[in-house]
Amino acid sequence: MKALILINAYAPTTDTRQVIRLRDELNKLGVQVVVKRNDGFFASVADGRAQVSADYDFCVYLDKDKYVSHLLERKMRLFNSARAIELCDDKMTTHIALADRGILMPDTIPGLLCYTPNAKIDEERLRVVEGRLGLPLVVKQSFGSLGKSVYLASSHDELLKIVNEIKLTPHLFQRFIGSSYGRDMRVIVVGGRALGGIIRQSDCDFRSNIGLGGHAHAVEVPTEIQQTAVRAAGALGLDYCGIDFLLGDTPMLCEVNSNAYFDAFESATEINVAEAYARHIIKKMGR
Repeated sequence: MKALILINAYAPTTDTRQVIRLRDELNKLGVQVVVKRNDGFFASVADGRAQVSADYDFCVYLDKDKYVSHLLERKMRLFNSARAIELCDDKMTTHIALADRGILMPDTIPGLLCYTPNAKIDEERLRVVEGRLGLPLVVKQSFGSLGKSVYLASSHDELLKIVNEIKLTPHLFQRFIGSSYGRDMRVIVVGGRALGGIIRQSDCDFRSNIGLGGHAHAVEVPTEIQQTAVRAAGALGLDYCGIDFLLGDTPMLCEVNSNAYFDAFESATEINVAEAYARHIIKKMGR
């Protein structure tokens, strides 16, 4: 069996620990693995048909390019699927997809779509958002990862400044959960099973991301959170994901990451995520 691990075209190197871990675990299961950057232009539409020059049994798709993923999926199985990655890449779309499924999430309002650079922000519209979500509130660009492009507005003036800076980018407004300031729980789900969880904690930021200076330790995941994580992964059609929960009296699902990094998770929990993912892939491929 031959497999492709595809990473972003502008990734600095293919030799990241996560890619190596997945490659090695698949190799142990008898899979020949090729790692490539997504810059080969091997997927296109020509003569009115989807054309894919890559010849593999499946692809572990560690990119977010929706165009290439949908084309590749015409020819091979993707982990995760093109639709699942697309649903998770847009944070507002994720919340919409999980709505009406009995999953608690912070109140979330889509931002206004703006195409005009010199357009003036209507401050009264922002006061409507403040009235519904309160202050402080969180502003997120709809596309982004590693905690980047997430802002905390503590006042009307701060909110106005943030929105002016990102108005040309899809974004959302979200109720701030103060009890989870600088802290959340990351749960890894593989093949419909919650493998475990970590608490991510920052001592200097409202965001808990490891890449922004946070640290992690293993935690026993309550049954209710495990069930919610599995249900959310299933609703989004994910084979693998990391799901972040805000903590308080009632935990709330905050984000779902289709290509979640697992280095810190493996180090903190000693759970072999790469092996679990590789075995799930082989099972789905019928071996």
